[in-house]
Amino acid sequence: MSSLSSARLKRSIALHLFLTPLALIWLFPLWMMVVFSTMPDNGIFSPGIELLPRGNFVDNFNNLQRDTDFVGAIVISICVAVTYTVLSVLLTSMAGWALARYQFFGKGVVVAIILGTITLPYAVVLIPQFIMVARDFKLANTWVALIVPPLFNSLGVLFMRQGFSMMPDDLFDAARVEGVKEWRIFVFIALPLARPMLAALCIILFLASWNNYLWPLLINSQPGSMTAPVALGTLIGLTKVSWGGIMAGAVMLTVPMLIVFVLLQRHFIAGIAAGAVK
Repeated sequence: MSSLSSARLKRSIALHLFLTPLALIWLFPLWMMVVFSTMPDNGIFSPGIELLPRGNFVDNFNNLQRDTDFVGAIVISICVAVTYTVLSVLLTSMAGWALARYQFFGKGVVVAIILGTITLPYAVVLIPQFIMVARDFKLANTWVALIVPPLFNSLGVLFMRQGFSMMPDDLFDAARVEGVKEWRIFVFIALPLARPMLAALCIILFLASWNNYLWPLLINSQPGSMTAPVALGTLIGLTKVSWGGIMAGAVMLTVPMLIVFVLLQRHFIAGIAAGAVK
């Protein structure tokens, strides 16, 4: 037993020695973003490399708030991301449940179409989607345009389908024998069993909405209705770029997401593992 423990300890040390430099390489740009957010614009491009924060973060944030109303943009981003995540998780869960547990005509075709949509580059559907939402439905510069078009997430459907298909059939058959209705089986039996996968899917969808830039830029670009990434993009002008404000805004957008991921990483890893192994 002692030799086995010693071998495991050596492997663990070797793994940490290998992964620690990679982690530092990944974290270094994030640290430099924090440092740049505390420096004036002229200090960011100084010849020397600054590795320690300064004291200009408040000034950079005040300039950012004055130019973009960044706090309001963050509130919009939070509301949109939370609403999108809740609705998308509900929709993808129901679609995944139907594809995993029910047999119907054309099921294979539906799965093939969903798989096919994953292979399509987003640029292929972006312009038709914009024309349909902005011109035909006249929903430009509304929250509906931000939330509804990307609601059906193909990857989320397949992820939940895989998770539901791993659950034992006997459990649901026993509930049907007892006379439990299908919607109650889904809500009170299937969804609680799928909590790790739901947690992972919530994190993925929330981050996707939080970081989304191109679609909000096209469909919701009026002042006062921009999401936070789009508001940051307005600081890049033809003759002036407020790098200090951009870095301060990037820190405010990044740090909370890192904290959320660190706190929920156990659920995220458990959900990914549960949905990936059959």
